[in-house]
Amino acid sequence: MIFRQKEIIVKAPKRGFFLITDKILSSIDISDINTGMMNLFLKHTSASLTINENASPDVRVDMEMISSKLVPDGYDYNHSLEGPDDMPAHFKSSMFGVSLNIPITNGMLNLGTWQGIYLNEHRDYPTNRKIVISVWGV
Repeated sequence: MIFRQKEIIVKAPKRGFFLITDKILSSIDISDINTGMMNLFLKHTSASLTINENASPDVRVDMEMISSKLVPDGYDYNHSLEGPDDMPAHFKSSMFGVSLNIPITNGMLNLGTWQGIYLNEHRDYPTNRKIVISVWGV
């Protein structure tokens, strides 16, 4: 059995949905895992992870637009310690989630043809985001 774990730092340039598949794959070796699993865990409450379309950048733009319309900034939220995007960012983090499990098959992530891993930044002024990558398998 093979076990590996690494923590990486990713910073989105602005609020939005960003493909990070290549960053993940360049950060940890999975080439010797024939059958296994990768877990990604984001150590933050105002960003999230998801898997979605990896080809058209319009999808990422629309994901941000829909997300912001569903959970708008500036509503009369009780929690707003860090500004009008604070509570909406927390809700979106819970809505999308901070953890992903992706199968590994023959040394590759077993994603669909058009699937990629997204870091979803929900704040207007992003900070460094820490992601723990854990892989295991045979």
